[in-house]
Amino acid sequence: MAFPALSTAPSNPRLLRVALLLLLLVVAGRRAAASLVTELRCQCLQTLHGIHPKNIQSVNVKAPGPHCAQTEVIATLKNGQKACLNPASPMVKKIIGKMLNNGKSN
Repeated sequence: MAFPALSTAPSNPRLLRVALLLLLLVVAGRRAAASLVTELRCQCLQTLHGIHPKNIQSVNVKAPGPHCAQTEVIATLKNGQKACLNPASPMVKKIIGKMLNNGKSN
């Protein structure tokens, strides 16, 4: 007695496409939610009072907002590391002032 060969192809390719699309949406949704959670908090838990300006490549000042109630000053160093600076420190204020003045002198 001969048995019909079992097909490994799905009987409904449209159903398979819908299932794959739903799977992709779930994975993409989880990744988006994970990145949203990490962005909705302060990045600077500890700050430095100053760093030598020659070691700084760039400075990013983040204003207070729904993600964090305080101003954050994040310096990218020439070696690629990031350092959080205390925005109330006189040295940090001086560094920010110099960078703003350098940006205006075109």
